[in-house]
Amino acid sequence: MSLSADTYDLVADIGGTNTRVALAENGALLTGTVTRYKNADHKSLEDVLQRFLQSHDGVDCAGACAALAGPVKNGCGSLTNLDWTIDEKRLAEATSAEVAVLFNDLQAQGHGLDRLGTGAIRTLLDGTPEDNATRLVIGVGTGFNIAPVYQTGHGRIVPPSEAGHANLPIRDDQGMQLLKHFETAHEFPAVEDMLSGRGLERVYDYLTGQKLSAADIMQRYEVENDQQAEEAAQLFVQMLGTVAGNLSLIHLPFGGVFFAGGVARAFAPHFERLGFADAFRDKGRFSDFMKSFPVFVIEDDYAALSGCAAFLQDRR
Repeated sequence: MSLSADTYDLVADIGGTNTRVALAENGALLTGTVTRYKNADHKSLEDVLQRFLQSHDGVDCAGACAALAGPVKNGCGSLTNLDWTIDEKRLAEATSAEVAVLFNDLQAQGHGLDRLGTGAIRTLLDGTPEDNATRLVIGVGTGFNIAPVYQTGHGRIVPPSEAGHANLPIRDDQGMQLLKHFETAHEFPAVEDMLSGRGLERVYDYLTGQKLSAADIMQRYEVENDQQAEEAAQLFVQMLGTVAGNLSLIHLPFGGVFFAGGVARAFAPHFERLGFADAFRDKGRFSDFMKSFPVFVIEDDYAALSGCAAFLQDRR
């Protein structure tokens, strides 16, 4: 395609393992331009962006928006699981964009909720989302985080969070044993240490003393009907239900809870069997109240990119 200056926006989704970069036009993601780069093969985000722009005739972008898997403050952020530091000034310089925005990747998912296409959402717990009500995005992938989504008279507000680094909740003796096991990772039992891809690996290690990749554990559970893999998956999903239920009571997402991320998508077909609903709603006298929150999983792997494109368009 012919790439005219200041016609397109550049959008990027910077994960802990991969970065995806694409172009957008008039707030719509151009899916044919989406390109994935392995972070370990590049020294910086600028290196990734340079390669992408070179492959698209060095297009001069009107705007640039990057979603980062890590905390962002005052236009500057660092990846939690990779030694990259990024700021809006460098993003603008790397893309020649007049407007550059950097925010957390779950904020991008929140801005993209209204841009999800047909078939992009799987229902996990039934319910009717209330119009203009608070929604909650929960990301489960290389890491864990959330973003509440508020609709106001002044537009959509999606504040940042670092919920993955709060403490794991404890309900019973097994929970205490799990907590002590996860303390050995960083001397602090964080939610992300369990509710992420590497967290599933640690749960399996806790049960068996064996170290397997998350993909191998899921293979054993889904295909080989391995009892220990199923127990690990059950512990994982039920803890996810407990944490998601706690977060729902804090934010009251009558507009729905939306899981995002590769690990959430991998577990989506198994939530019912593994006891997610009971764990999510197990809140004592508020158990019936928990039925007010429908729960979904976002199947669209490009949702964060679409959110970046929507954000740039909405602010014009």
